[in-house]
Formats: sequence, C-alpha cells, structure tokens
Amino acid sequence: MSGRSVAAACRTVLTTADPRAKLMAARAAARDWRLGRLERAFDVAMPDRPARPATPELLPPNQMPRRGKGGTERARIAMLHALAHIEFVAIDLAFDLIGRFGRDYPPAFIDEWMRVGADEAMHFALLDRRLRLLGSHYGALPAHDGLWQAAEETAGDGLARLAVVPMVLEARALDITPSMIVRFRDAGDAPSARILQRIMGDEIRHVRAGTTWFVWAANRRGQDAAKYYQILVKRHFRGAVKPPFNDSARDEAGLTRDFYVALAT
Repeated sequence: MSGRSVAAACRTVLTTADPRAKLMAARAAARDWRLGRLERAFDVAMPDRPARPATPELLPPNQMPRRGKGGTERARIAMLHALAHIEFVAIDLAFDLIGRFGRDYPPAFIDEWMRVGADEAMHFALLDRRLRLLGSHYGALPAHDGLWQAAEETAGDGLARLAVVPMVLEARALDITPSMIVRFRDAGDAPSARILQRIMGDEIRHVRAGTTWFVWAANRRGQDAAKYYQILVKRHFRGAVKPPFNDSARDEAGLTRDFYVALAT
C-alpha cells in the first residue's frame, strides 16, 4: 500500500479541471482502490466546489437556451451535450460522496461508489466521443449548474446526499431516458441511441446503490427508510418529484413506489 489515502485520491479527481485529466484521475482512483493501493483514510477535506474547465459556460437552469424537441442534428447535439455535462458532474458527485461521507460507511460502500465513479467517467467519454463524431465537443455549448447545487445543499448529511442525488436526480434519468432513446432512433441516430441504452442500464445499478445504502443508513438511525427519504427530499431538494415514473426501472433499482409516490406533484 502506497500510503495515499482514498480521500486524497477523491480530492485529486475533484480538483482536476481538464475533462480528459479528470477522466484519467477517476479511472486511476477506482483502479488503485480496487488493487488495494489506497488507505481507507479520510485525512483531507473535499473542496466546496470542484474545479471546472473554461468551457462550457455555466448558467442557472432557468437561463439555459431551449434545446428544441425536433430530430434535427442541432437538437440532438444539444441533448448529447447536456447529457455529457450531467455525466461530467456525476464523476465529481461520486468521488465527493466517497471523500466526504465514506468514513461513515463500511468498505463495501467505497467499493460500490468507486465503480459508479468509473462508470460516470466512461459515460462522459462515450458522449464526448459521439459529440466529436458529430462535429462538436464538450464545452461547445452552455450548460447548467443545477447538479452541483444539489451537492452543496446536501454537503452536511450523507443520507440527504443519497436521497437527492441517486434517488431523485438519477432516478429521474430512468424516467426520461427511454423516450430520448426512441427520439434518437426515430431520427436515424442509432449510435447515440445505443450509448443512451448502455447508460440507462448502468444508471439502474447506480440508483440501486443509492437506495441500498440509504436504507442501510436509515435503519442505523432507527428511521423508517421510505418516510425518512420523503422528509429529506422535502428538506433538501428544490425541484419537483414529478410523474410519469418508470416504475419498472425504479423497481429494478429497489426504489419502490412507497418511497416516491407521496412526493409526486
């Protein structure tokens, strides 16, 4: 073991701005943990905000230009760019979760979220490569900063982070991705549709990881998991939990209706 801590490896990911370098740092952290090269130590703090490249320009969600729903290549590039940004931020969310809250959980929690972080890096790489094949690239369009706002809102409570990030935001991706896949297929863009199908399968595992560890931690606090989830979402999530829900995918991820139906607007 090198003596480097898991927290230091996570901090390296978060403080790396360049997309390709962040990708490599994420893969290195996941590999080093898997190979036993990182100590399970939390000796450095996570930054309040991760480093970001000069582009894309980050805007409040309500100032983002409309992407349009048509099947034009321009609309598809805009959608792929938005998804690439989500995956880019998701890399930081996974490693921040480990570095900020990992001390409160057993080593299996770190195992799982290192795999999630590596998945998010792979998803970003797939989407960025697809954008380049379509004549664009990550950073060519503005992106919104809403995802990291959720991280800031839940920085003081690991259970709130699990409730809001995997169990609300990633679960929402399970609801809307199937229709996006159809849209890309209908536009004749089978390669993009295949990428989204791949991501969808992984996101089910990510939501399952969030739900599994949320239930574990809620039980340790003596809380009813579904009711406590609803309390934390009302307290920490600024948006709406809105149908239609992909109940079958959520069910596969262990996020059953007793968690979210009472929150639906």
